[in-house]
Amino acid sequence: MRFSLIYEAQTTDASREGDRRVFDEIVEQAVLAEQMGFDVIWCVEHTALTHYAHMSAPETVLAFLAGKTSRIHLGHGVVCLPPAMNHPVKVAERIATLDLLSHGRVHFGVGKGGTQQEAGTFGYDLSTLHPQIDEAMYLIPKIMVQDEIEHDGEFVKIPRRPIHPKPYQDPHPPMYLACTNTDTLTRAGQRGMGALVLGFGGPDDVARKNEVYRQAWNSRKAEDQVGFRPNQHLAALCPTIVLKDGQQARQIGIKGQRYFMESLGHWYGAGPKPDPSKWEEDVTTRDADGKDIIRTQFASEKVSFDFSDPNMMLMNPNHAYGTVEDCIGYVQRLIDAGADEILFICQMGTIPQWAQLETLRNIGEHVIPHFRNQAQRAA
Repeated sequence: MRFSLIYEAQTTDASREGDRRVFDEIVEQAVLAEQMGFDVIWCVEHTALTHYAHMSAPETVLAFLAGKTSRIHLGHGVVCLPPAMNHPVKVAERIATLDLLSHGRVHFGVGKGGTQQEAGTFGYDLSTLHPQIDEAMYLIPKIMVQDEIEHDGEFVKIPRRPIHPKPYQDPHPPMYLACTNTDTLTRAGQRGMGALVLGFGGPDDVARKNEVYRQAWNSRKAEDQVGFRPNQHLAALCPTIVLKDGQQARQIGIKGQRYFMESLGHWYGAGPKPDPSKWEEDVTTRDADGKDIIRTQFASEKVSFDFSDPNMMLMNPNHAYGTVEDCIGYVQRLIDAGADEILFICQMGTIPQWAQLETLRNIGEHVIPHFRNQAQRAA
């Protein structure tokens, strides 16, 4: 099992001052995460998504963190592969360089990006990107292992060239695919890649995704393999705030998740921009039946959480908001659902730095040791 953090660089303040603050806070958290025994720092890549994600240059952030740390691994979750956004040669060069400088601590995820807002920034129609992403993801690991590369593809053409450097890890860092629907889960399994999945639907949803992924993995063919390092691994997102006061943790966490989801709804579904200044103390919304919910859609994944019944807390990811015991219970359910890695996310919009730091300490001092000790006893 791995226990990791993932960052969007989400902020309620899109000013220069806000950007300075959010990146300083991420660095402070990453340094603490290494001390607390976390395994990987993952960074997304998004462009032109104000408030939702200011993490537009993850390669720079991860390189900076590599120099600030010595043990914790560094994950691209993920590099967007439209060629005009990230040319395959430059991706291979950057991944290899970071892997060398970090002495083999890199994890390499790929995807296409999630919105027309991003695709259009680089002159693309989002709906046409799949074949371009496929060509790039097969090409990049070849660049990282071959002495010279020559490629005459439909979307990328490279005359014979030697590309340097080569990665620290042999043959290359483990590869992952961003999976937001059944098709991408199947593709990840069939191509021998790790799967980075959303966890908003709760453990039951993660279990369904795990079944799709493992079935695809078990039926994969050698000729479909992406790269030269098969990587059977399912990592699930886990929104989390862990404080001594469990009720306070839930209030802070649900408000942050509402901001996260309304930001998603704005860019992925043309909803209004989130405005926490207008929210009531009760940060939930209501559906047509008067139930308290948070509802949005991420890519093709619809998300709806009902808070009106306290007994339903186990049925949604907000159970990770609470005390150490709450967090341990929820993480155990994700493990039972098939997750190989927990991608804790506490850096969500409205959540203050003090609550994020306390969450990291509580996970590092109590949650991670609980599962490490459990694994040792089982061995």
